[in-house]
Amino acid sequence: MQLSRFEGVYGTLPHERSNEMRALVIHSAKDLRIEPRETREPEAGEVSIRLARGGICGSDLHYYNHGGFGAIRLKEPMILGHEVSGHVVALGEGVTGLAESDLVAVSPSRPCGACEYCQQGTHNHCLNMAFYGSAMPFPHIQGAFSETIVAKASQCAPADDLSAGLAALAEPLAVCLHGTKRAGSLLGKRVLITGCGPIGALTILTARRAGAAEIVVADIAAEPLVFAEALGADRAINLSTEPDALDSYSSGKGSFDVLFEASGAEPALVGALAALRPRSVIVQLGLGGDMTLPINMIVAKELELRGSFRFHEEFHWAVAMMQQGLINPAPLITQTFPLDDAVEAFAIASDRSKAMKVQIDFS
Repeated sequence: MQLSRFEGVYGTLPHERSNEMRALVIHSAKDLRIEPRETREPEAGEVSIRLARGGICGSDLHYYNHGGFGAIRLKEPMILGHEVSGHVVALGEGVTGLAESDLVAVSPSRPCGACEYCQQGTHNHCLNMAFYGSAMPFPHIQGAFSETIVAKASQCAPADDLSAGLAALAEPLAVCLHGTKRAGSLLGKRVLITGCGPIGALTILTARRAGAAEIVVADIAAEPLVFAEALGADRAINLSTEPDALDSYSSGKGSFDVLFEASGAEPALVGALAALRPRSVIVQLGLGGDMTLPINMIVAKELELRGSFRFHEEFHWAVAMMQQGLINPAPLITQTFPLDDAVEAFAIASDRSKAMKVQIDFS
């Protein structure tokens, strides 16, 4: 397999490599394999981590089920995974603040720190971003679903007092914290969330922590809405059985101040617009392809459509908030499978009626 230029997780030169471990590699749709890979010793500013848990994300499922999403397609085998935690096993020169055996949540985001966007503090828009498990560039950026990884110390958030499973939820929680920040102040606001997969569900927690007065969640599947209510949503609407349920929020030019659209589906966004008050904010969290939107309604209501893409500093916030007990996403972890059963794990994770967040145990 051709090595990625970003393959710092595994090393780039043959003489740097030592120690073999197993990795979870996608070759094409439904062709997921456990294969040997070689790792290396950490260099200055790096740590070697024995992986503990890895959460299966929606993007991992797109690669597994479809070989990619939109225009992004697999062109070579790629190690999947970017929601991970593990224990430090070796420290590179100059690393402080970490020690061997420490549990850490590992951010998959590796901005260059030197481009204009990094210099402006918008690291999530880095021109040279290396984000674990991405087929956007070619050669692809290899992911973190392997028994051992080498990461920058700056990627690691000490996760003392958390379980490995909770630590691996830091990445999706960071996505939602960034989206919540993009919405602006939520104090006393009425919030609508469309789509209740893991991102929609976690947004219930972040929006409530940010001061939302009312949170209504809508989805077309019954099972995710059970989680919505358990996580504190004031109302959970099944649009399959109650297709007109949002109509009651549309009188008087609308009821909600903020919409978090987490499904990536055009009907979900378009169907929610009538329920929004004038000058409401729409935060688009879900990615599902291009949409055709009713611009006249958006203009007439003076709605603000804001994108939300990845995160940066929010990753460490996510770990700290879980450690402080301010947010508890533990109910989202529905199944955990050993690495040897990874194909079964992906099959279960693909079924919304059976799973919310499936994790792989690498220990």
